[in-house]
Amino acid sequence: MGILTNPERLTTLRVRLIEEICYVQFYRPDANNTINDTLINECIEVLAACEERAKIVVLEGTPEVFCLGADFKEIQQSFDSKDMSREQDPGPLYDLWHKLATGPFITVAHVRGKANAGGIGFVAACDLVLCEQAAVFSLSELLFGLMPACVLPFLIRRTGIPKANYMTLITQPVLANQALEWGLVDAVEERSENLLRKQLLRLRRLNKQAVVRYKKYMNTLDDGLARAKPHALAANVEVFSDTENLAKIARFVKTGQFPWE
Repeated sequence: MGILTNPERLTTLRVRLIEEICYVQFYRPDANNTINDTLINECIEVLAACEERAKIVVLEGTPEVFCLGADFKEIQQSFDSKDMSREQDPGPLYDLWHKLATGPFITVAHVRGKANAGGIGFVAACDLVLCEQAAVFSLSELLFGLMPACVLPFLIRRTGIPKANYMTLITQPVLANQALEWGLVDAVEERSENLLRKQLLRLRRLNKQAVVRYKKYMNTLDDGLARAKPHALAANVEVFSDTENLAKIARFVKTGQFPWE
């Protein structure tokens, strides 16, 4: 039985298929919808099933948090236990975002609350980004000596280098209207559920084969994501292998203190 007809076994996602629309909700409420290996693998499995079964894939978080990026608690536990033997491999997450960007379906990010760090990767990888007025977007990595290495190719494709550079260096939250002006977001409304409903009514009219052909054609126009992959992975491994950076993360998780405090 396929994952879309038996979603109960998923532990980090809530998934429902309604006709040709697959709703994928990040659901790690006790961990601020952060990204771990299980979430990545479950998303990959769902998207693989969507290639045949879905025309539209909607990514959502909870009302307060879309996704806050890497699971710092898991990193802290590995660091404190000295169990750093598991090789850092950002490849599956990059491949997941690449599938969102290039797969044979329309991907829609519906953002409520906070989207940070790797959460911006999910946002920027999608074909359409809708958000509520209260949504905020941020890249906090440099505060911990890290960098949004894998996020940047997808973010630059949406906003261009100057705005992606600004978000990376300033590290402060960007509000919904600013994100709209910069091209990170496509549409904003006070009640984004209504916005999503209206957009889905339009998208449902599109023919699946037409969507497949369009996405395939678009992929031939720009291969930048594929070309950026080895550089992004190397930079990600470099910063997440630095023990000083890992110590800053572990201290933050245990004390709540930022590196400069």
